[in-house]
Formats: sequence, C-alpha cells, structure tokens
Amino acid sequence: MSTMNTVSTARLYALRAMYLLVVLGLGSVLWPGIVTPHQPWELARGTVNCMLAAFSLLCLLGLRYPLQMLPVLLWEALWKTLWLLLVPLPQWLNGQLDPATAATAFECAFVVLVYLAIPWRYVHAHYLLKRGTAWRQLRQPCETSD
Repeated sequence: MSTMNTVSTARLYALRAMYLLVVLGLGSVLWPGIVTPHQPWELARGTVNCMLAAFSLLCLLGLRYPLQMLPVLLWEALWKTLWLLLVPLPQWLNGQLDPATAATAFECAFVVLVYLAIPWRYVHAHYLLKRGTAWRQLRQPCETSD
C-alpha cells in the first residue's frame, strides 16, 4: 500500500474525535427534543433538526468507520464554510451583523477543527485521483451468503 493511501493512527483518532464531538454535542442538544418533543416544529426548524439528527447518526457510524464516513465530515466542512462566507461575512463587512447570526457564526467557526482532522492526502488520492465508478458497466452477479 502506498503512503498516499495510508492514514496514521493519530489521524484516525482525530477523525473519531470529530465524529464523537458531533455525536455528543447533538446528542445533548438536539436528541432530547426529538425523543420527547414539547411542540411541533415549524418548517425550517423541523428541516434543520431532521438533517442534524441524520448527520449525528452518520457520525455515530463514523466512530466505527472513520474513513468510509469521511464524506460526512467533508459535507460539514463545506456547508459551514459556505455559510460563513455567504451569510455572516457580508453582514459583518457592512456593519450589520446581528447577534443571532454572530452566535451561529461563532459556533460554525469551530469547523476549523474538522479541517485539521481531515486526512487531506487521503482525500486527494481517493476522491480526486482515483478513477470513478463507470457510468455503464456489465452486470455482475452479487455474492450472497446463505
């Protein structure tokens, strides 16, 4: 196996730490309201809560499969970065950053930890250099265990 395809044990632990941070954070803040809801959610809040719940469940899988679930952390890094650049940054530059947006921007700024944990050589080798799956391929029998 080439060095571009290996990920250090320390980096795997860093990934697991990111997944665990999400699981514990959303587990303590979000899941109590899902398990015992006090009132129905309005559309936007319900959408966000369901997406975050799914995200936390996928991060739970990331504890066991840190590299296989890496796209979940890439998604987190991308959406938070886009949001920081497109929502609070223009408001801040115009002197119109409201307290609610500032608070969310502070929370999203911790995305820097995700960027530090991601094994970028692995991402480059497996998501940019590696050949993609063919769009059309011959049908092959799948293996089943009886």
